[in-house]
Amino acid sequence: MENKDLNREFEQKFMPSNEFIKNANLSQEKYNLLQEKVENDYLGFWADLAKDKISWAKEFSLILNESNPPFYKWFEDGELNVAYNCLDRHLAKNANKTAIIFEADDGNVTKISYQELYAKVCKFANGLKSLDVRVGDRVVIYMPQSIEAIVAMLACARIGVIHSVVFAGFSAKSLAERILDARARILITTNASIRGGKVTLLKATVDEALNILGEDNAIEHVIVDERMKVGYNFDKTRDILWDALLKNQASKCEPVLVTSEHPLFILYTSGSTGKPKGVQHSSGGYLLGAMLTLEWVFDLKDNDIFWCTADVGWITGHSYVCYGPLALGATQVIFEGIPTFPDSGRFWQIIEKHRATIFYTAPTALRSLIKLGENVPKQFDLSSLRLLGSVGEPINPEVWLWFYHMVGRERCPIVDTWWQTETGCHMLAPIPGVTTLKPGSCTFPIPGIIADIVDENGKSLENNNKGYLVIKKPFPSLLRTIWHNDERFKNGYFSHDIADGKYYIAGDSAYRDNDGYFWILGRIDDVLNVSGHRLGTQEIESALVLHPDVAEAAVVGRPHPIKGESICAFVICKNTRDNKKTDAELKKELQAIVSKEIGAIAKPDDVFVVNALPKTRSGKIMRRLLRNLVHKEEITGDLSTLENPAIIEEIKAKLEYFC
Repeated sequence: MENKDLNREFEQKFMPSNEFIKNANLSQEKYNLLQEKVENDYLGFWADLAKDKISWAKEFSLILNESNPPFYKWFEDGELNVAYNCLDRHLAKNANKTAIIFEADDGNVTKISYQELYAKVCKFANGLKSLDVRVGDRVVIYMPQSIEAIVAMLACARIGVIHSVVFAGFSAKSLAERILDARARILITTNASIRGGKVTLLKATVDEALNILGEDNAIEHVIVDERMKVGYNFDKTRDILWDALLKNQASKCEPVLVTSEHPLFILYTSGSTGKPKGVQHSSGGYLLGAMLTLEWVFDLKDNDIFWCTADVGWITGHSYVCYGPLALGATQVIFEGIPTFPDSGRFWQIIEKHRATIFYTAPTALRSLIKLGENVPKQFDLSSLRLLGSVGEPINPEVWLWFYHMVGRERCPIVDTWWQTETGCHMLAPIPGVTTLKPGSCTFPIPGIIADIVDENGKSLENNNKGYLVIKKPFPSLLRTIWHNDERFKNGYFSHDIADGKYYIAGDSAYRDNDGYFWILGRIDDVLNVSGHRLGTQEIESALVLHPDVAEAAVVGRPHPIKGESICAFVICKNTRDNKKTDAELKKELQAIVSKEIGAIAKPDDVFVVNALPKTRSGKIMRRLLRNLVHKEEITGDLSTLENPAIIEEIKAKLEYFC
């Protein structure tokens, strides 16, 4: 049955300029040839790309081993080294090319060439070897956004060591859980970090984490980079200074060859059970995905200055800060701070200063900047920009339009990318020289990704019907398993409840419009069932932020005796809000907008104006906590990633007062 509330025309469409199309890496003709190859020779499509893009020490003869689904193996008899692909192969022609432009929180800038980065990585790799670190060992990296974090990651890759980067905002308890699960021998950290003018004592968190582990602590050495001149505890029997480790190390280190399926890293992501999941990625397949998407989706060229604002502690930082850009020999900006310090113009100032050409950030960051002054970008010279990107969550059409008009000045295509920690790289995204853009839609699957929207039985749905987003064929960059938990991998991503476990289940709800464009509605557990109608929280939130006074919104369901669920909305107002307008008046206006945009069935029963929403330090809204609050449930689980714990009590008090 067609969902009438989705059968809407999205009249605003945007196409890049003729000049952009003319110079794009992927033209319509090349795109058509790729799609034809996918259809006629799926395995040959991936094999040709892998041979063309990756420098293999031993070329593979096996393309895909699917003898034990869903544990697919790609290019498994091929041998390579990922760090070699990111560094060594660029030295003959581009040794002096700038690899990284690092801007510190205080504005100081450090530039490092590929030759200099190569030497640093080799020295650190030799330092790790001096500690008897061996192929397959696990090393935890607990560092802020920095050149040193990149060096640590690449040094591990150079000697076949599996790294697990833990976001430097995680608590000691969260860090301890990840160290324990990975059974790591080495931990690399910084004595302190500074972000937004605030100092965080990371070494103290490390010490606390190791104390929590007690007898379960397998860490033999803690390598400490002295980022700041602040005091910290130094255990002479265990701790080693970064500089001391590198002091007498050679600036050359032969790369260790590993098979394509050798684990490159483990990255922990949240699980519904509350226990972190160690997403395990391969070497060859993962690297191929990161490289292709940078070339196709970001249209990356040799003279670009690429800036992805993501932290290295997340998958976006792995794929589009460390491995992807360096494998393609790009010059990129890495920023230590936050977009609002010392003022709301920081992002735009950095773009102006470094002449960034490609800018990739999250809708959360954009919404916060709109709230602080939507005209601020006008004060800066952003003429260097030629492409914009969005990541992390679906982008509201109105935020998309602001990004397009105010930042891109109506000349920069926006690539709205959908992907996951588990997929390693973009799955659905515009090809900027080919795709007509629709604000709020991630458009279509990239070449080689066979995506669909299906019902509970795995049957493909027609346009304008909500369902499960799935990927029907194996692809190289997909996670290989959950670290030491194959059953959790199978049950979580290839559930037999849908299509007998044949498809990768993304866990997101989505639909296609009349033109076949994909629209992500949010996580399946963020889909509300109101009087038998399935409503995506993202869809309602997009309608709410159409109101000129609303900067951000989050929607959850609460039990209702007749409807099953009623809709409860939390909104943050812009500083420009008319203070004469009461919350009750604002509620009526918001209900009217939602009714108009989606239908009366989606109208929120409750609207609460709040000062902030519960978010992780990376900016993601923790709707789980809002659900706990409206359901009057006890809040359980790890709250260490919560940016502002006090907001929980504030929202709780408001709910108790009005409900």
